[in-house]
Amino acid sequence: MNREKTGRSRRSLTRNERELWVGFTRAIAPLRPVPAKPPEEVTEPAAVPDISPPAEPSKPREKPVPPLAGLDRRLRQRLARGRAGIDARIDLHGLTQADAHDALVQFLRTRRAEGARIVLVITGKGLRGSDDQRGVLRRQVPLWLRSPGLREMVLGFEPAGPAHGGEGAFYVRLRRSRESRA
Repeated sequence: MNREKTGRSRRSLTRNERELWVGFTRAIAPLRPVPAKPPEEVTEPAAVPDISPPAEPSKPREKPVPPLAGLDRRLRQRLARGRAGIDARIDLHGLTQADAHDALVQFLRTRRAEGARIVLVITGKGLRGSDDQRGVLRRQVPLWLRSPGLREMVLGFEPAGPAHGGEGAFYVRLRRSRESRA
């Protein structure tokens, strides 16, 4: 095989290189413990009649959930510097989690249908509780945006720049709606 096709060299390791490799790999512990296999008993299998369960009707395939992509560096810089426009914004301050989730879903659906590409979701930084309990919406919105229900609308998201709320807001990049592609 050609090296160009496989990406591997034909050169074999020298004795010294092999010894180094063996010494190196001996010190490595596996990430997951290898389960101990029980000793296999050698017995003659009894003749078992082949009784297959009836074939189940196939389930409709679920649409694969598209992966999230972050905002590229240039777009992030242009947004932070105010050189790229934000098509819409929503402020979730003061809403309960349930109300904020419903408002976010409705907002994203509406704006995507209108052809918006970049929206700003303001969650606030949170004022109550200790540091690890601050900003319930700030912690929840990224989880919601990653959920399968919203990932079909959301292309990617990142925390906003200081001019747009910093840690208390997110730039969300929306996928194009199917109607606008046709």
